[in-house]
Amino acid sequence: MTEAGVIHGRFQVLHKDHLTYLLAGKERCDHLIVGITNPDPTLTRDDPADPHRSLAISNPFTYYERYVMVKAALVEAGVSFDGFSVVPFPINLPDLYHHYVPIDATFFLTIYDSWGERKLEHFRSLGLRTEVLWRRDPELKGLSGAVIRNRIVAGEAWEHLVPLSTARLIKLWDISGRLGSLTRLQ
Repeated sequence: MTEAGVIHGRFQVLHKDHLTYLLAGKERCDHLIVGITNPDPTLTRDDPADPHRSLAISNPFTYYERYVMVKAALVEAGVSFDGFSVVPFPINLPDLYHHYVPIDATFFLTIYDSWGERKLEHFRSLGLRTEVLWRRDPELKGLSGAVIRNRIVAGEAWEHLVPLSTARLIKLWDISGRLGSLTRLQ
């Protein structure tokens, strides 16, 4: 077990597969640092490996809302407050990493596609210690934030796909209205 681990994601609807990923990282370290990528538009960049990551419709939640979702879901899952931190993580701006996360930590990843492979290659090129939690074919990825966001907009059942705390927050923040507005702007 490593002392500190860094795990990252956009969490643009924190869902149950995200929680599985977060908990797998936590099992491998004493303190888990959860880096929220695309924390704001000024720290978001296009990437040809996944061009949809930077679109407004793909990033409807603010950094703060994702921070609250991650924190609530981890505590709900039994992780103590002192066992994790949640920070911004501008994934496309490696010169800024040291401002947000300990560079000597182990960086945990999951790989499903070329975007995951690109991140692994990128982290290794920076000399970061990495550990791949699992590697799966894209069709085995499972849940996606886009599918859940689409279900919310369409008025379909989605609550069973997210932690209870996430469902409560999405309703509290009237995310369906925000998603509907973003969808109309496309």
